[in-house]
Amino acid sequence: MPQRTIHVAHSPDSDDAFMFFALTEGKIDTGDLRYVHELSDIESLNQRARRAELEVSAVSIHAYSYIADDYALLASGSSMGDGYGPRLVAKIPPPENVPEALRGLRIGIPGALTTAYLVLQLFQPEFEAVVLPFDEIEDAVADGTIDVGLVIHEGQLTYAERGLHLWGDLGVWWQDDTGLPLPLGGNVVRRDLGDEVMQQIAHDLKASIEYGLGHRTAALEYAKRFNRGISEAQTDTFVGMYVNHWTVDYGEQGRTAVRTLLERAHSAGLIPNKAEVDFVG
Repeated sequence: MPQRTIHVAHSPDSDDAFMFFALTEGKIDTGDLRYVHELSDIESLNQRARRAELEVSAVSIHAYSYIADDYALLASGSSMGDGYGPRLVAKIPPPENVPEALRGLRIGIPGALTTAYLVLQLFQPEFEAVVLPFDEIEDAVADGTIDVGLVIHEGQLTYAERGLHLWGDLGVWWQDDTGLPLPLGGNVVRRDLGDEVMQQIAHDLKASIEYGLGHRTAALEYAKRFNRGISEAQTDTFVGMYVNHWTVDYGEQGRTAVRTLLERAHSAGLIPNKAEVDFVG
């Protein structure tokens, strides 16, 4: 039987690289499916998924609310903040009442469809959002272009090296408020591929994640090529934050977290649709 090509899009960062290591390097048997990888920043992937361009893609959970008709969430591949998440940073130490202090400020966000932006709106809805590439936010805070930055990816570990102060961790706030981890991102599969192919993709992605976790040294060696200037120790920490048991499978609590986030966002008028959340795998 001839192989079928499946295009998989994900971020060029160390946690996604770790997750897809086995698929990229041919470490697992994928039968009659052949995977071709595309790398792009998460906000670009969110926008492309809205146009249903991609067969399989990493997306923000925020973005899923706009694409649920075309895509299902794969049960593996989540990026879950378990008591940590996107961080608010500034040049000055934090005030006593951070939500109130944020009111009306210019806050740099890493994209309009990122989960970080959605959760910030739940935390404090009244501010001026300035959309910037995620890797320019720390610079914009440092040079005074914006008052506060909402940092994701490696910025969660590096902001202090720039002399910036932590004003708040949205993953901590979310867990304190809900008792749940914060579902930041996931992988989606386009529904028109059909159930059989969707299930095979779910199987292969889970196998890739499990292979990486079972061959951590080799997977980290591959992932560090994508670490965007952080040290090997920081790469290890960052991968551990976002590739773990939640990534193998959301589990019941992870599924509840996704639905809770989207329900709260819909109730607050932040997303137009109350998306039906389907998991494959």
